[in-house]
Amino acid sequence: MSASTIHWAQPPQAVLFDLDGTLADTAGDLAGALNTLRLQRGLDPLPVERLRPHASAGARGLIGAGLDIHPGSDEYEPLRLAFLEAYAAGLANTTRLFDGMPELLAALEGRGLRWGVITNKVHRFTIPVMEGLGLTQRAAVIISGDTTAHPKPHPLPLLTACEQLGIPPQAAMYVGDDLRDIQAAQAAGMPSVAAAWGYLGEAVGIEQWGADVISAKPLDLLALL
Repeated sequence: MSASTIHWAQPPQAVLFDLDGTLADTAGDLAGALNTLRLQRGLDPLPVERLRPHASAGARGLIGAGLDIHPGSDEYEPLRLAFLEAYAAGLANTTRLFDGMPELLAALEGRGLRWGVITNKVHRFTIPVMEGLGLTQRAAVIISGDTTAHPKPHPLPLLTACEQLGIPPQAAMYVGDDLRDIQAAQAAGMPSVAAAWGYLGEAVGIEQWGADVISAKPLDLLALL
């Protein structure tokens, strides 16, 4: 069971966020890419809310949920490439920060705390999304899925972010809406927060992730600092 606060071994210096489903609601644009594939196959589009739980898993999750085609199938790789092409054409159409996130980022900056993004989304998609949100210059660090040799749940992206910030992992907090985010934070020795406002997936309940704290909404994070 998660605690209601974090017992800091070092004074907090930074808050690091997953991107899809944590910092920003990107489900509409990701669902739009999947529905492009469905329309090409003569299928009706699916509502965003049906696809939302799978958005944090990217192409793999959405193709699986929307077309029932999975890695290992001969059809999967061509579909993955088509999905990425469709997403690249509209990755900032409906994407926006979650409610409360603009106020949270402003409050962090007002306290002199740095913040950044660590995502499994590859660099060529991460930067346009961040630019569309107007956050590229404000983020102290941006680590994409192809920045390091291993994506989350490996701890290397989190450790690399701390190295770039010049702080120990114990002085940062990682916030994510997927089990992989919490696993990466734990492996990095970094305090972790499960974002209950995010996509969450369907495999393992958020209470079983082992996060230090489960947070209901972005502004609740301020009480942890």
